[in-house]
Amino acid sequence: MNKVFLIGNLTADPQVSAFDSGHTACRFSIAVSRYTRGDDNRTDFINIVTWDGLAQNCSKYLVKGSKVAVVGSLQTGSYEKDGIKRTTVDVRAEQVEFLNRPNSNGASANNGTPSRPAGGLVEVQDDLDDGMPF
Repeated sequence: MNKVFLIGNLTADPQVSAFDSGHTACRFSIAVSRYTRGDDNRTDFINIVTWDGLAQNCSKYLVKGSKVAVVGSLQTGSYEKDGIKRTTVDVRAEQVEFLNRPNSNGASANNGTPSRPAGGLVEVQDDLDDGMPF
């Protein structure tokens, strides 16, 4: 089983890419606190990638500092740069819940209540049009 659940804050505004195939990707990184014994807590910076409808919503509603809950799976990749093979680890998000959105001075704009869209939960929708109303 490959399932990841994270809550954190965006470290920068999301970056959107459109491809010739018609797909859209949105990438962002979140800071996630990792609690340890004692006072030696750590922060991990996790790369997130979303696709298509979810990517469009994330790019529209998220900004640096936004608090989000992410459900997805780990995906690894590799590339070579300057003769050195590098490995990447990303979370491919299946769901992103918008927990809050900072205002212009960086403080929480809505004190932890969900922001738009209503309910905050955005799921990847398939493109099947089977005529079913649900």
